[in-house]
Amino acid sequence: MRSLFIRIVVTLAITFVVSSLGVLGISAHITRIAMGELLEGSLKLQLSQSEQIYKAGGSQALGQYLQETDQALPGTRYLTDANGRDLVSGLDRSMLRPSGFGFLGLPKKTNGQIIIVKTSDDGLYRLILIAPPPLSLIRFLPYFLLVAAVIALLGWILSTGIVSPLHRVAEAVERFGQGDLSARVNSNRKDEIGNLAHSFNGMAERIATLLTAERRLLQDVSHELRSPLARLSFATELMKEAEDPIAAASRVRREVDRLTTLVSTLLEMTSVEGDPSSRKTQHVMMSELVQRIVDDCALEAHALQVRIEADLRTAASVEGDPELLRRAVENVLRNAIRYSPDESVVSVKLADDHGLVTISVRDRGPGVPEDKLTHIFDPFYRVSDSRDSAKGGVGLGLSIARRAILVHRGEIRATNAQPGLKVTMMIPAA
Repeated sequence: MRSLFIRIVVTLAITFVVSSLGVLGISAHITRIAMGELLEGSLKLQLSQSEQIYKAGGSQALGQYLQETDQALPGTRYLTDANGRDLVSGLDRSMLRPSGFGFLGLPKKTNGQIIIVKTSDDGLYRLILIAPPPLSLIRFLPYFLLVAAVIALLGWILSTGIVSPLHRVAEAVERFGQGDLSARVNSNRKDEIGNLAHSFNGMAERIATLLTAERRLLQDVSHELRSPLARLSFATELMKEAEDPIAAASRVRREVDRLTTLVSTLLEMTSVEGDPSSRKTQHVMMSELVQRIVDDCALEAHALQVRIEADLRTAASVEGDPELLRRAVENVLRNAIRYSPDESVVSVKLADDHGLVTISVRDRGPGVPEDKLTHIFDPFYRVSDSRDSAKGGVGLGLSIARRAILVHRGEIRATNAQPGLKVTMMIPAA
């Protein structure tokens, strides 16, 4: 059966049939015991009274007693001797015998009636009872049909409640697979189906974000490669007629270096976005890591007439990839050095605040317009193309830093410090 709806309905139907058979079996056993005890005691009393009345008053008194008993209780009663002769009418009743017990524990019916024979202790008298069965399945059939209808209704409600949301999930998955990245499942359920819908929505959101970012990155890369390639092609043509081949070759070399830097940076960003589960994490002392980065950047800062002031007095540590953390902090620090004015200071501060290791880097540059603060972490984003090109950046340093911090379940933000720009990285402490 391919339909879950049909499978649920059939399963409930089979459950109902099996349960009904079980109820009937238990009823048969209980009825056998109850009817046996009831009939045994009642017939024994009637046989004893019939015997005493017959001995005291003869056939006429016995007939009157049996008639009154038949009127008070269901069925017809006969008292016979050991040979089956009716002691009231003298007819032969020897052919009236029970034929065993049926499914419900009652004697089998003969012509719609049951026959029960009770023999006295001395074997001289027999009381024969011919009566309709006290219990009949036909009488209980409406109740079974009512139960079946209720189970069918509950089965339909249950099946609809399970299958309908699954159909919505399947439709959303199909739409998403066909390229509709906005396909989501609207569900407020708190059960397993709701968890499935929420998981799909989360997966779809992540995939849509990744695909959108990849498309945007591809467009940005195409745009960034177009200009240096065009300049490189133009410089190559000029080399053919250049009066100074060395200067022309240097220009070609500069364009090649720019392309090499761009490709290397793209590869670095790709490695940052690799599978987090495949990375080997370790205990990283952030003060030692940041100090090494400050020492490495000191020469570049000195060349640009910038001084680095570091406040790394905390012993904070994190659990993560030291190489990714180094890239994040180094890119932010180099970015601050690059845009700092001459004879200025870049401040680096490390702190441990309520379970978060905070690394803040502040320059004394012109800062960033407030409406562009949230975009400086986007790939290839430049506040000023001419200024960034002059500084030698490709617009990927802060993007790499953000992705490295996000891999460590952290957060990075930028604010204007007036003067300058302050970039703060927050990572959960070990």
